[in-house]
Amino acid sequence: MQVSTILFDDFETLDVFGPVEVFGRLADHFNPEFYSLSGGLVTSRHNVKVDTKPVSDLLSAALKLKYILFIPGGQGVRKLVNDPEYIEMLRQLATSAEYVFTVCTGSTLFAKTGLLDGKSATSNKRAMEWTKSVNPKVEWVDKARWIRADNIYTSAGISAGIDMALGFVSDLLGYDIAKQQSNEIEYSWHEDSLWDPFSALYVTKPE
Repeated sequence: MQVSTILFDDFETLDVFGPVEVFGRLADHFNPEFYSLSGGLVTSRHNVKVDTKPVSDLLSAALKLKYILFIPGGQGVRKLVNDPEYIEMLRQLATSAEYVFTVCTGSTLFAKTGLLDGKSATSNKRAMEWTKSVNPKVEWVDKARWIRADNIYTSAGISAGIDMALGFVSDLLGYDIAKQQSNEIEYSWHEDSLWDPFSALYVTKPE
């Protein structure tokens, strides 16, 4: 299955390459590809440059391609949430995807499509109040590390994408394969999707 990552300038580097490390190690099952609106080089928040294909290539192949739509977060999301054409592009891609996979404020951006309305989701805990203001129709879960709602997976911030990628592998290929991957990359997998140890640091408690 192709992992179709949609990149934009100022994306968060680990949002992308943490999960890609997990998927890329399972080459018999996943094929990572990178896209952006116009194709060419896209630069992360940390000045990492990635060569991408134009998203039109994915749109033209979407109906016959089995793929995961992967939307990371990052500073670039702050601008894109106000771009209706970009949001519509994500909506079109999501409706043809086998799965949608968002990390950090990628869920904030995806929420603008309306496809998360009424569903449970989570996001970066430091940006949770802003995320809720972007789309209050989503059932945002403050304490979750990641959430699965039907075929949509959303995770908390940055490193949480690795936990969710391993959880996704566990759902699709079995726990033993996911656990083996976490051991091989020497990563302490947060296996409880409903507990984010960082939520207590950042999420505002009600008065």
